[in-house]
Amino acid sequence: MSETVTAENLLGAYLRDRRTRLDAAAFGFAGSRRRTPGLRREEVAQRANISPTWYTWLEQGRGGAPSADVLDR
Repeated sequence: MSETVTAENLLGAYLRDRRTRLDAAAFGFAGSRRRTPGLRREEVAQRANISPTWYTWLEQGRGGAPSADVLDR
């Protein structure tokens, strides 16, 4: 299932793209078998010090506007 990038969810498309490009082993996460490439949403949320639920909402375009500090993390 592919999602079309809409103008309303450019942030979500960017976050998803960056997350899939990251290597889990480089961040100290187990290199066990993964269904999809990159980090899991929970791992990105942990690194950014935000809740996994809010990170998921950001990717889905319903999390509101994150602060500059969150975006830097």
